[in-house]
Amino acid sequence: MTQGKVPAWGEYVDMLRPLESLIDLTWKPQDETYRADFNRQLLMNLSYGYVQYFQSNAEHPEFMPLWNSVYLFQPNPDDVYYYAPLDGRLRYRIVGERGSIHMINFQFGHGMLGMVEVVGNQHSSFLDVPDLVVDKDGRFEILLAPERPEGFTGTWHRIREDVDFVMVRLRSYDWGREVDTRLAIECLDAPLRKRRMSPAEIDERLRGAITLSQRLNPLFYGMQNRALEAAGKNKFWMTPFEGTGLVQQLYWVAAFELPPGKALILETELPEVRPYWNVQVNDPYFNAVEFVYRQTSLNGHTAQVDADGKFRAVVAPEDPGVPNWLDTGGFTEGTVIGRWMQCSSAPLPQLTEVPFDEVRDHLPAGTPVTSPEEREASLRQRRIGAQMRRRW
Repeated sequence: MTQGKVPAWGEYVDMLRPLESLIDLTWKPQDETYRADFNRQLLMNLSYGYVQYFQSNAEHPEFMPLWNSVYLFQPNPDDVYYYAPLDGRLRYRIVGERGSIHMINFQFGHGMLGMVEVVGNQHSSFLDVPDLVVDKDGRFEILLAPERPEGFTGTWHRIREDVDFVMVRLRSYDWGREVDTRLAIECLDAPLRKRRMSPAEIDERLRGAITLSQRLNPLFYGMQNRALEAAGKNKFWMTPFEGTGLVQQLYWVAAFELPPGKALILETELPEVRPYWNVQVNDPYFNAVEFVYRQTSLNGHTAQVDADGKFRAVVAPEDPGVPNWLDTGGFTEGTVIGRWMQCSSAPLPQLTEVPFDEVRDHLPAGTPVTSPEEREASLRQRRIGAQMRRRW
């Protein structure tokens, strides 16, 4: 912004036009259906960007919605993600109620995805559920500070000076039946009242929010493209997603393609010790496919394990009549992503292409039949469970 001059709105609008070239990073930039989905994704990012850039700051942080069933750039459907900006030179207090959710993870880092040109250290430090000191009423207090105060009985976590954000993952196994964690955060070294933003700060944040896609889309498109390059189509590739994922979590990723009349059989051994695992379907733009109204994901609680101890699922756009159906949501290509979290081993699953009408020939004889009525009941339960969770 020129000193003393507030830009007209048209100057910001002009910044949107170059974003259309990002479609060239997708698999089919000339496809009209791709273009429609891509345009929708850009609008999604603008909505997401406003929240990230304007709702909170390091002196007056709040836990803001990050990725969920609205902001769909590859969220784990089991996770509700929150983000708060921090300044590692200041002290913070987080208070909350534990609830009964399956897992909680606090990730402290530098350079939030999409908000910086070069992604920084996403793994400065972590806090997991076992680290939390929870009282008899289920409440906890976390102090982020260079030193632990004498007599402090809560959870102390040393904050590094370069830390500028905290990301929280609230991970549910049994949607809607687990009690959500409740959280609040405050900076202990800032005035209680939040200041008004200056014109220069508004300008800077507007430019960041509007151009967010320039930084975020290449990052996520790159993840799926690396899987395709590493393994080819319909084959899994194991990766820790260095710089973006959890340190104790391995991801198995496959770029899938389904010709007409075909399905994919996913088969894998399961780790003997498996505190958490799941699998989901993403579209060709690395968005999670609709997961409130469709069974596009399964986890260690919802998946049925076969008598031989293996997990098998059918990846298909139509219902194959088996419990472990991974609905592609009408997409015939995209990615299948699974996670082994704190597991004793990390088997690499396999995908096998078969004719859709011969699916049962490639499954164990004891695979249950899921009737249309049973599917309807499970989908109703899924959508109610998803909406019962706090997602934003």
